[in-house]
Amino acid sequence: MTRSTSRRRAVATSAAVGLLATTLATLLAACAGGEEAGETGTTGSPQAQAGGAVTLVTHDSFAVSDGVLEAFEEASGYTVEQVAPGDAGTLVNQLVLTKDSPLGDVVYGVDNTFASRAIEAGVFEPYQPEDLDPSVAQYATGEYDVDGALTPIDVGDVCMNVDTGWFAESGVPEPTTLEDLTKPEYADLTVVTNPATSSPGLAFLLATIGAFGEDGWQAYWEQLRDNGLKVVDSWEDAYYVDFSGAGEGGQRPIALSYSTSPAFTVTEDGSESTTAALLDTCFRQVEYAGVLAGADNPEGAKALVDFLASPEFQGDIPGQMYMYPADETVEIPAEWQQFAPLATDPFEVPPADVAEHRDEWIEQWTATVIG
Repeated sequence: MTRSTSRRRAVATSAAVGLLATTLATLLAACAGGEEAGETGTTGSPQAQAGGAVTLVTHDSFAVSDGVLEAFEEASGYTVEQVAPGDAGTLVNQLVLTKDSPLGDVVYGVDNTFASRAIEAGVFEPYQPEDLDPSVAQYATGEYDVDGALTPIDVGDVCMNVDTGWFAESGVPEPTTLEDLTKPEYADLTVVTNPATSSPGLAFLLATIGAFGEDGWQAYWEQLRDNGLKVVDSWEDAYYVDFSGAGEGGQRPIALSYSTSPAFTVTEDGSESTTAALLDTCFRQVEYAGVLAGADNPEGAKALVDFLASPEFQGDIPGQMYMYPADETVEIPAEWQQFAPLATDPFEVPPADVAEHRDEWIEQWTATVIG
C-alpha cells in the first residue's frame, strides 16, 4: 500500500483514546496468563512492566489517528519508534538488504505482491496472533509462508481512478476497461506508478498479466506507452502531483490508485464523489505485519503485531490508509458502500506465479515501457 494520508488525518477524541487504552490494558493483562501482581513486583502485566522501545518499520504512507499508538504505549509499557525507508517496494528491498542487521523489530506494509521475496530471504521470525478472526485466514500469504511469518492487516483493490468532473467538462466519455486506456481519445491522460518501486504499480502490472496472460500483457503495455502513458515512482506522485482529481493542480484525469480513493473526494453535501474507481481494472492487494528476524525486542514486536491485528487498530485503518480491515467483523465507514466498494471480480495471478516470475516480469516491463 503506498498512499500518503497526512492530508486527512482524523483526530481521536480523548474519550475514544481512553477507551482504547483501557481495552488494550485488559487484553495485555489477559495475555499475561493471569500472573499475579507480586510476580512482577507491581500491579499490571509483565509486558507493561518490561517497557523499552519497539521499532516499527513501515512504508512511507503509514498513518494512524492521533492517540492510537499512544494508547498502545500506555497499555503495554512499550515506546513505539517508527522507521519509514520509502515506498512498499523500497521497504521490501531494504528489509532484504538489511536482514542480518534489521532496521527494527516489526514491519507493517509488506504486501502480497512482494511478500514471497521477503519470506524466502528469511526476513521474518514466524509469529501470528492466537485469536485472529476466521475471516482473516482468506488473506494468508500462500504456500510459501508455511510457518505463518506474516499476519494479514488490511485489504484493498488497486484500480485506475478517473476525475469525473474533467470528463464531464471535456465531453469525452469516461473509460471503463483496461482496453479503453489504449484508445486515441485517452492519449496523454494516464499516469501509473513503476512496479519496480511501487506496490500499487506492481499490483497493476499483475492486473494486466491476469487480464491478458503471459502472451499478451507486454503488447498491452506497448499500446499504453505509445498512447502517452506517464510513469512515476510513487503513489503520492501519481495521485497528488499528476492526477487532476486530487485538487492540487495535476493535469492527468486518469491515475492509478485504489477503489477506496473516491470516498475521500466526496462533495461537502455528501451526495457524490468527484472521482470514481474503474472496478473492471483492479487487482486485490493485502498488506501484512510481521516480526523481523534478529529483532532487538522480539516480545515488543509480538505485542505490536497483536495490536495491529486487533479491532482497535483495524477500526482506524479506513479513515487513515484507504484500506479495508482484514478482519471483516470490524465496522467500516457507512459511505464506503456507495463510494468505496471492492471490485466484485478483480484480476488474479496465482501467488506461486508471482513468487516465481515477479522479478522477470518487472525486468520485462522495464524493457518494454522505460527502455
